[in-house]
Amino acid sequence: MFLAILINALLVAVAVVLHHEALNILFWLGRRLSVRRNIGVLIGVFGALVAHIVEIWMFAVGYLYMYHSPYFGTLEGNFDGTLLDCVYFSFTTYTSLGVGDIEPYGALRFTVGLEALTGLVLITWTASFLFLKMQRYWQRETENC
Repeated sequence: MFLAILINALLVAVAVVLHHEALNILFWLGRRLSVRRNIGVLIGVFGALVAHIVEIWMFAVGYLYMYHSPYFGTLEGNFDGTLLDCVYFSFTTYTSLGVGDIEPYGALRFTVGLEALTGLVLITWTASFLFLKMQRYWQRETENC
């Protein structure tokens, strides 16, 4: 059980730090690049999407490891135990879509709950970041009028 808690804490911590750094880089790029408003917003959106995808794949690798280990439970249903199945499951969990065709058992259930909570927080953080980015562009546009 201690190992499951350690892996879960590591997955969440790395996801949060990775997301923080991605948003920092996007913020820095927004200040350094002299691009049109639409391009700046697109850079922010696509950069945030890339960060989310990396975090989802990271959780998927965690699921793959935990699934193939005898200590953490299992994933059952429409699931073959491949990395791509883990990525699909991670996408549906991180986004809280929860299709339900794959079901976790054992300690993996806690990991699934933590990923859903982490995804919710990080997606909300991204929405806030993009709102502030858009607000900055809107303020510039109204000042120039």
